[in-house]
Amino acid sequence: MIYDLLIRNALIFDGSGAPEYAADIAVQDGRIAAIAARVDATAHSEIDATGLALAPGFIDVHTHDDTNVIRQPEMLAKISQGVTTVVVGNCGISASPVSLKGEPPDPLNLLGRAGDFGYPTFNAYRLAVEHAVPSVNVAALVGHTALRSNHMDRRDRRANAEEIELMRAQLREALEYGALGLSTGLAYASAFSSSTDEVKALAEVLDAYGGVYTTHLRTEFDGILDAMDEAQAIGRHARAPVIVSHLKCAGAGNWGRSIEVLDHLKRAAETHPTACDCYPYSASSSTLDLKQVTDDFDILITWSEPHPELGGKKLAEIAALWQVPLLDAAKRLQPAGAVYYGMDEADVRRILADKLTMIGSDGLPNDPLPHPRLWGAFPRVLGHYSRDVGLFPLTEAVRKMTGLSAARFGLRERGAIKLGHWADLVLFDPVTIRDMASFSDPIQLADGIEAVWVNGTLSYRHRKLTGLRAGRFLARSGDLRVDFC
Repeated sequence: MIYDLLIRNALIFDGSGAPEYAADIAVQDGRIAAIAARVDATAHSEIDATGLALAPGFIDVHTHDDTNVIRQPEMLAKISQGVTTVVVGNCGISASPVSLKGEPPDPLNLLGRAGDFGYPTFNAYRLAVEHAVPSVNVAALVGHTALRSNHMDRRDRRANAEEIELMRAQLREALEYGALGLSTGLAYASAFSSSTDEVKALAEVLDAYGGVYTTHLRTEFDGILDAMDEAQAIGRHARAPVIVSHLKCAGAGNWGRSIEVLDHLKRAAETHPTACDCYPYSASSSTLDLKQVTDDFDILITWSEPHPELGGKKLAEIAALWQVPLLDAAKRLQPAGAVYYGMDEADVRRILADKLTMIGSDGLPNDPLPHPRLWGAFPRVLGHYSRDVGLFPLTEAVRKMTGLSAARFGLRERGAIKLGHWADLVLFDPVTIRDMASFSDPIQLADGIEAVWVNGTLSYRHRKLTGLRAGRFLARSGDLRVDFC
């Protein structure tokens, strides 16, 4: 037998959380064809992985790469971390289905400018991804805010019955073409005015398709438990699994509440499919939100349309320069982006370590000074938190970004090193893997990622793209209520 690829002498982390083991892996026609202590065969390509770890390709469950997978299909920021699949359409904002009337409103503008949105239907987006052939696989949620933007004259009010029905029809069509489910960003001004009943009515559509409900909670500050209860009420009403996006205890007054928050999540998970994702940093990043302006912690301005020269400066410095209060300075900077140093490290570690938590980067690829999570989230979990801090063993770190994620999002035949599964694989050095991206210098390749295969195609090796792209659009397969574990 002559295989397409043989990876010999690798230390296998199979994505299940089980102990690692040494083996050879053979790949044929894009799938894992053999796993054995010694595969007695030859291959067109053979790699000696002695001293290196081989894991399933990492699944970034929380991204805003919607338009970038088409406009910049090389996806260097992700594949250089070992990410082989991205889930787009998070926080209520998606590139499809979208019909704009001018420039995209906040926070849809995180995905690009008006010219970057050309997908009035979900199928149009799916076809565009397939045509672009990005370096990574793409699975997509439909954003609640995107639907509101399509059918409402303004978003600072509740939707009426006719508007809700139009949104339901678009969501239903997207699910028929393989959307994973519905996402909301209820904290944003463009969705904050929506009622729980509005979201429930939309989420009802998920039931017939077995879709998932993901949510950027209505608040991650003092009222977080009530916001989590709202998410559960929506998910239970829709009979849809609930995934809380980038779970955190935001704001200085909320620091230390992660035990209480996680207990709340676990109790919900006892009676309804529930999970969360988290990024491995104690600072968040989004558009500049006036509701989050405070002097309790630093706020770094990453971009500003009226004042681009001030990107990279702290809001407090700008306010002092202009001799105005923080809030007035923030108003003058808008529209703008910001990094908020509003979390406590102990809370981040506790949430990261929980068995219910997946890893998602929440990176913003269109930000001129992006949060370092865009380039470093996954190596940071493996190197800093697992190896250096000892927060969890490497087997658990890999599970959180592979097998657990594939199960929660119904990505079948992904996220595990098993016979017959697609050969999304990452070869890394467990001793040297490290995130290099920083807040001051965020666009940096990670150390220790030796090679990445997507659907059996070598796409990244020795810190360089190979020029071969093999990503696919991954449609929802089956009922996520069944796959959820």
